[in-house]
Amino acid sequence: MELLKVEELSKNFGGLKAVNRVSFCLAEEEILGLIGPNGAGKTTLFNLISGVYHPTSGRILFKGRDITKLKPFHRCKLGIGRTFQIASPFKSMTVLDNVTTAILFRGKEKVKSVSEARDEARFFCELVGLENKTEKMGEDLTIVERKRLELARAIATKPQVLLLDEVMAGLRPNEIEETISLIRRIKEEMKLSVLFVEHIMKAVMTISDRIIVLHHGEKIAEGTAHEVANDPKVIDAYLGEQV
Repeated sequence: MELLKVEELSKNFGGLKAVNRVSFCLAEEEILGLIGPNGAGKTTLFNLISGVYHPTSGRILFKGRDITKLKPFHRCKLGIGRTFQIASPFKSMTVLDNVTTAILFRGKEKVKSVSEARDEARFFCELVGLENKTEKMGEDLTIVERKRLELARAIATKPQVLLLDEVMAGLRPNEIEETISLIRRIKEEMKLSVLFVEHIMKAVMTISDRIIVLHHGEKIAEGTAHEVANDPKVIDAYLGEQV
């Protein structure tokens, strides 16, 4: 079943076409990778789906409902969560309170109290591997810990669609492997769909059910990892002949 559908979506900034008539679907419990060179329009597309930007043309459907004009917090309440390239926790709050805040303001399945929200937040901290960092302040976290916290806050909103924007950027090889396993675990345990932007090809090729390739704001390819890796247009525009 189609959970998220993007139809002929475009976004212009003056004379620049950052996203140009992009269409695709995301199915239930699917992991869909989004790749392309810098400036291809990947983050702009994320911002359109999450409501940060409104499109110049086209529309976005979530479970059959047109959400093109909804504000970001409305989309979050409906079930679309996201992370950002630069993780920005509440620096003066603990890890636990950062996640608790996401639970209190998610807008559905209202919790009875702050205490109840904190108890639930511990589950999400444990899920992303921060169970021993719950009392650490946001400003004292390492890059890896900030990315884990960013992920915990996103899934604490209990999304059906999770948008991940370069969650593995800057990580060491072993940390990338851990994050790949973590994304798989979250997808399975929470029964959600994942759309993710990533430049680390090992991660993309390993966990994606399908891959979409953007170049100059346009979709130039879509298919399995094998199909995309052997597409001449993708090799020429992004992957390189060595692939």
